[in-house]
Amino acid sequence: MADDYLVRIGKLIRDARQHRGWTQSQLAEALATSQSAVNRIERGNQNISLEMIARIGEALDSEIVSLGYAGPMHLRVVGGRRLSGAIDVKTSKNACVALLCASLLNQGRTVLRRVARIEEVYRLLEVLHSIGVRTRWINNGVDLEIVPPADLDLDSIDAEAARRTRSIIMFLGPLLHRMDRFKLPYAGGCDLGTRTIEPHMIALRRFGLDIAATEGQYHAVVDRGVSPDRPIVLTERGDTVTENALLAAARHDGVTVIRNASSNYMVQDLCFFLEALGVKVEGIGTTTLTVHGMPRIDVDVDYSPSEDPVEAMSLVAAAVVTESELTVRRVPIEFLEIELAVLEEMGLDHDRTPEYSADNGRTRLVDLTVRPSKLEAPIDKIHPMPFPGLNIDNVPFFAAIAATAQGKTLIHDWVYDNRAIYLTDLNRLGGRLQLLDPHRVLVEGPTRWRAAEMMCPPALRPAVVVLLAMMAAEGTSVLRNVYVINRGYEDLAERLNSIGAQIEIFRDI
Repeated sequence: MADDYLVRIGKLIRDARQHRGWTQSQLAEALATSQSAVNRIERGNQNISLEMIARIGEALDSEIVSLGYAGPMHLRVVGGRRLSGAIDVKTSKNACVALLCASLLNQGRTVLRRVARIEEVYRLLEVLHSIGVRTRWINNGVDLEIVPPADLDLDSIDAEAARRTRSIIMFLGPLLHRMDRFKLPYAGGCDLGTRTIEPHMIALRRFGLDIAATEGQYHAVVDRGVSPDRPIVLTERGDTVTENALLAAARHDGVTVIRNASSNYMVQDLCFFLEALGVKVEGIGTTTLTVHGMPRIDVDVDYSPSEDPVEAMSLVAAAVVTESELTVRRVPIEFLEIELAVLEEMGLDHDRTPEYSADNGRTRLVDLTVRPSKLEAPIDKIHPMPFPGLNIDNVPFFAAIAATAQGKTLIHDWVYDNRAIYLTDLNRLGGRLQLLDPHRVLVEGPTRWRAAEMMCPPALRPAVVVLLAMMAAEGTSVLRNVYVINRGYEDLAERLNSIGAQIEIFRDI
């Protein structure tokens, strides 16, 4: 029995290492051991302590064993079931994390309504707690109250929590107005290939921020004599880059013009929140934003972030892949129109209600009903573009959808280095996906999905795509180490079960 556990743990470690893209030698170096020792561990030929398992998990950013933690480790999926009924879209993950960072601008009390209870939010809350910010869940755990201290204690920052979220990068914009020197741990998050912070720095240098990156930390110094004297032109129309520039401009004593700005959903939500703080923002929804900053913000504010279009897309994809009739409620239609237009051309049978307002009073919502459809591969390739184009985070869902369609579909994910590679994990479930290069994958359908046991990809959206395929596959599948899914989705398994899925949460040890 002990030998069997060693073999199973060894396989988990091997899969986690391979998903991270490491060799045995690289893992051995991180553990200060030999490549031969790692080889024996992965083959189940060496006794291994819990302390060593914990070290391996930390090195690979993957929970091999979870002790004293109530969250899920693995999912057991009984597939081939039809979904039915209706399901509500939760609030936006990306908006919520941006607003948590933006709360650092305010000296007053911030209340955010219906905040997503996800791991990404929990990591940011751990960081905020560690630097002295008081937060508490109110109204039966639905809403979040945030009260900052007079002075932040950055020397006590929770570095481990900070490194597990890329959102920590959005602390730069608010912090440059609060202190002349500070340090932040390197940003982490999904493994999507190399992403530099240079676009952020090009924008933030205009506010006097200079950064040196050494020993796993960003060392920031602020020159108070520097301020934007002309419009800031972003070198990439990125969401977090735009948000960082907005956060810096919000407390700049003057007018800041930001060009080539993202107008995506989380950026709009941040703009609406800044307006609630008293900051005037012109051009919301366009690529030119004009921010009338306030050097001091001290107000009690109550704000409701809008619904998540990417979660909405994943629920639509769940209905398509499982050939189900499903109503997805509270869909932010402005940010899903291109995706639905593509699906209509592929033959999707659906209808939508008239539009109504989200709780923020600005975002337009609809209820969307999807029915079983015979899909044809699109004539043109599927590729992302900045809003109002097809959302970058929705591209992976088209891999599963295209696998159900008749014909071949080319998916071109030009933004991220690794994500197209992770989509080929669908081949383990019966898919026919051919990787043409690190950014392009050719999907051939229709697919007869089959059950499998596999490790969760280390990127959020591909991980959910694998889960959706498992829901469509006859038989029982196992998806291991699902922390990455919990980074972006609240109670996803339970919510899918409420509309007819059969997903069990379990842990090995």
